[in-house]
Amino acid sequence: MCGILAAIGKNNPEQIRVLSKRMTHRGPDENGLVQLKDGSILSHERLSIIDLHTGIQPIPADNNETWMVHNGEIYNHQALRQELNNYPFKTKSDSEIIIALYKSYGYNFCNRLDGIFAFVIVDSDTFMAARDPIGVKPLYYGTDAEGKMYFSSEMKAISDQCIDMKAFPPGYYYTPQTGFVKYFKPEWENAFVAKKKANLNELRDALIKSTKKRLMTDVPLGVLLSGGLDSSLIASITKRLLPKGSELHSFSVGISADAPDLKAAQKVADFIGTKHHNVLFSVEEGIKAIKKIIWHLETYDVTTIRAATPMYFLSKYIKEAGIKVVLSGEGADEVFGGYLYFHNAPSAIEFQKELIQRVQNLSTADCLRADKSTMAHGLEARVPFLDKEFLNTAMQIRPEDKQPDRKSGKAEKYILRAAFDDKENPYLPDDVLWRQKEQFSDGIGYSWIDELKAFCESQITDEEFAKAKDLFPYNTPDTKEAFYFRRLFEEMYPEQHAIRTVKKWIPKWQESKDPSGRASSTHEQSIIRTQKKRKRA
Repeated sequence: MCGILAAIGKNNPEQIRVLSKRMTHRGPDENGLVQLKDGSILSHERLSIIDLHTGIQPIPADNNETWMVHNGEIYNHQALRQELNNYPFKTKSDSEIIIALYKSYGYNFCNRLDGIFAFVIVDSDTFMAARDPIGVKPLYYGTDAEGKMYFSSEMKAISDQCIDMKAFPPGYYYTPQTGFVKYFKPEWENAFVAKKKANLNELRDALIKSTKKRLMTDVPLGVLLSGGLDSSLIASITKRLLPKGSELHSFSVGISADAPDLKAAQKVADFIGTKHHNVLFSVEEGIKAIKKIIWHLETYDVTTIRAATPMYFLSKYIKEAGIKVVLSGEGADEVFGGYLYFHNAPSAIEFQKELIQRVQNLSTADCLRADKSTMAHGLEARVPFLDKEFLNTAMQIRPEDKQPDRKSGKAEKYILRAAFDDKENPYLPDDVLWRQKEQFSDGIGYSWIDELKAFCESQITDEEFAKAKDLFPYNTPDTKEAFYFRRLFEEMYPEQHAIRTVKKWIPKWQESKDPSGRASSTHEQSIIRTQKKRKRA
């Protein structure tokens, strides 16, 4: 993992070096920079995970005229190396397989890669850039006033250099000759092809296989463990896959010892046998760090900022503990309809359409949060639920098998829970396996969101808020909390093209537009409040 920066065309190396250093948090181990004959520059801030000694980037091809920078992990690089056994590899790095494939097959090789990636290849008078199918790894691109192109892992490196900048679309590659080409075209992007009846054994095996791939590392590895279903399953699977007797560290975060997530996570850790760490931060610490967190996240989306704050503090602790790679549970709610608002889907086909849209938009939401809040401290997060093969299995299951139904007692993510409901050799305690969905920013302690909202409301006057549409005509904030985040964002990223990279996360099919799970009428706390009101009435 790392931060990459590519400046295409004649450029000043010292200027590019300064821009690249804006992302030094992504790659604290070492850096590299090369200028090619045409003046183009590739820069790389490296977090060493695979091939610690010879994997420094940029990486050249055999003729030293073609160079590449890559951010991500290629899990099938060993198999691809055997396929390209005549290629003169210079390193043991998983990244080098990308430039080897390019030299062997030209542009049409991205579907051969099994992993997560954002890369740029410069080859004499042309270049190629690409991003992984779901957008697990970030990438931005833009042009300056002279028409030169830039590509970067984070927009902070290039936003003020460009007159136009956008997020690079997931599942595409780009060359000057072809423009943007969509290489990732899964059948499941059509809502009407999801007709397979759920096969629980197949689903379980696919997730285990996906998790196993992500154990590839030459550095210490841990697991994020919120105590919810998704991270708990990944932690349990990981523990089983490691050699017997291996120590696995798990990490949870909350604002108090009695936070819902911390209690559930401790139960899981005791059950599966990890060395567990509870990390506490105060609401005051969280509020104080908000501006820095927005700088790292490069978004003003309320949901993302709420959830990224605890993840930011947790990542800092993990990195200081000597862990450089963690497995996490992002993506399961989008793949299986885990958010509570999915209970209100009007039909199976509308449910499926929303699943597809949520998965396609992950690069603007949970993937962005997971990458940037961990990489703020040079920590790599891996997400088994977003494995390409696993998605092919899970996204083709018919929606009626996934759709939750409170009336019949069918919980959200029912088939995922059922797939790992092994009575003889249980993966998780029953009360965790069947625990109701708790969004991360709620589960760390309900007072986090409540007090954050109250603080933001104290910072914005009614007079200021009344001018929201005039001040922010694009993505106009509809709450004082959103207004406060937007104001902080624009202090650091005032360019209109930066503002337009942000997509807001809004739940559907419910009266409240607050993204907190507690705003849903199906949340247990909401049901309890409703029952109390009826009794008083």
